[in-house]
Amino acid sequence: MTEEELALRCKQADNRAQKELYEQYGGVLFAICLRYIGDREAAEDVFHDGIIRIFQSISRQFAYQGEGSLKAWLSRVMVNEALGYLRKRNMQMKQEVLMDEVPDTQEADDGEASDIPRGVLMKLIRELPEGYRTVFNLYVFEEKSHKEIASLLGITEHTSSSQFYRAKTLLIRKINEYRKRLQR
Repeated sequence: MTEEELALRCKQADNRAQKELYEQYGGVLFAICLRYIGDREAAEDVFHDGIIRIFQSISRQFAYQGEGSLKAWLSRVMVNEALGYLRKRNMQMKQEVLMDEVPDTQEADDGEASDIPRGVLMKLIRELPEGYRTVFNLYVFEEKSHKEIASLLGITEHTSSSQFYRAKTLLIRKINEYRKRLQR
C-alpha cells in the first residue's frame, strides 16, 4: 500500500490501515517521544496519547502533499504531543543542573560524534536535563530556529540559544566521557 493509499484509508477509519500505519511508523514516532521525554514509561504514555490524537485528527488535519508528507505530519503531531506533555508538567525551562556544572566555555571535542553508535548518542541526548534536551531536539532534529523555539516554548530567543549552547557543551562532555570509558 502506498503512503497516499495508507493515509486515505486511515482517514476513512479503516482498522487494517490504522494497524499498518502503527506498525510502519510506530518505532519512529516512539523514538521521537523518547528523545523529548527521556523517561521510557512517560514516553510510552505520550506515544499512546499521540497515536490516539493521530487517528482522531487525520481525517480533518492531514492533506497528502506527496511522498514523505504522511511521515512528516505524524512526526509533527508526536513532537507537539511531547511538548504538550512537558508543558502540562509545568516545565518552565529551568536549569536542572547547577550553572557551575556547565562551563561557559565549550569543552574541546575529541572528534566528531560519527564514531559514537547511534543508540549511545540518543541515550546521551536523553540524559540531558529536560530544558536543554527539549531545545536541543527542536533545534537539531526539527530544524527550528531559536525564534521558532522561543515561540513554541514561551521563552526568549536568548534563552533558547543559551539552552542550546549549554546542551551542546554538556553533550560534548558526555561524549568525551564515553570515549574515555572505552579506552580503559
